[in-house]
Amino acid sequence: MLHFPTPEPIPITMLPPGFKLRVVSPAACGFPSPAQDWEDEALNLVEILRLDSASAFVFRLAGSSMIEAGLFDGDLVIIDKGSRPRNGSIVIAVVEGGFVCRQFVVKQGVPYLEARNSRMTYPVCIADELVEIWGVIRASVRDLKP
Repeated sequence: MLHFPTPEPIPITMLPPGFKLRVVSPAACGFPSPAQDWEDEALNLVEILRLDSASAFVFRLAGSSMIEAGLFDGDLVIIDKGSRPRNGSIVIAVVEGGFVCRQFVVKQGVPYLEARNSRMTYPVCIADELVEIWGVIRASVRDLKP
């Protein structure tokens, strides 16, 4: 039996209902357009993610099993425990007593948890294992400081 360090979920501190971030958009990733020198409306991240404070948690990811899904070691992911996974959802699940981040995939009616790293090709068949889908990942945050 494999044992991995099990991070504890961190309850997310919700921003006050009226808290909004100012958005200046768009930010060109190619050649900038001088015609876009204006500020857009303010955005409320809680409203955008449709989060409920009772079911929202944050995990810090560890490892490289989901790098091909754009999730990396150290990333923070916002989990919604109230959402049901759909085919293709990225989830936090409890497998063999530890939390793992995997993609929920249904093949021929059978649900699996799959890593998104081509070097890790061992899917977990949910029907064959004691697995609990803990929550669905709604967003991720990466610290880009050098």
